[in-house]
Amino acid sequence: MMTKNQVDLNFPKGGVFLILVAVIGIFLFSKSTVTIGPGEGGVIFESLGSGIDTEKTYGEGFHIMLPWNKMIVRKVRQQSISDEMNVLSVNGLEVKVNGTIWYEPEFSNLGKLIKTKGEDYERELLDPAINAAARSVVGRYTPEQLYSSKRDVIEQEILDEVQKVLQNQFLLVTRVLVEDVKLPATIRTAIETKLKQEQESLEYEFRISKAQKEAKRQKIDAEGKAIANKILSASLTDKILQEKGIEATLELAKSPNSKVVVIGSGKSGMPIILGNQ
Repeated sequence: MMTKNQVDLNFPKGGVFLILVAVIGIFLFSKSTVTIGPGEGGVIFESLGSGIDTEKTYGEGFHIMLPWNKMIVRKVRQQSISDEMNVLSVNGLEVKVNGTIWYEPEFSNLGKLIKTKGEDYERELLDPAINAAARSVVGRYTPEQLYSSKRDVIEQEILDEVQKVLQNQFLLVTRVLVEDVKLPATIRTAIETKLKQEQESLEYEFRISKAQKEAKRQKIDAEGKAIANKILSASLTDKILQEKGIEATLELAKSPNSKVVVIGSGKSGMPIILGNQ
């Protein structure tokens, strides 16, 4: 039976070295490779160099780098964040605005964005820009405008303000959506009552206008009929009436029913045709 010392003496020294090399190799390989997922981009942080490499952004897939460097991976597809902000209207009333903003980093400038604004660039750059734009735009409007008719205009103005603030900051904002505007209950009730009254007033004016148009139409129709009757009366002379009477008499005379014709008995000298009775 071999002792422990005999086992140690018989174990090849070269095997220990190979195992050590293999472990180091696996460690270095794991540190030298990175896989970037769909919709993501990466930039290298050179630990022994000048920090963030701002010249190149790595796309999706498998990449190899020096083991002492680090790959910083961030989403580069379009993303959105939602927030609720307390802002003041033009008359100093506090309003709560719920909104969503869509944004995406400039892929080719991801290194510059992280180098200048840090990895948490949403909090450092995007949040202040949104809040500043919302306060600036909402402060131009009354609560009633915010609550009702100006929503789409406000969204576009906030988008324009944010894009102006973020110009040349390597972060693109593509859309702003104002989802809800919360007013104090008393103000909201007053606005809703006013809007309801305005709607009822418009409906009442519409009914009056419709009735007036119908009355005008009936008047025009009656006047037209009166003019037509006047023209017809003026055109019916005695001669025309006598001619029409003769035509009617001839038609009746053709009837197979038995009848008696009294010549010259009418007031106008027209014959009178009597039936069986």
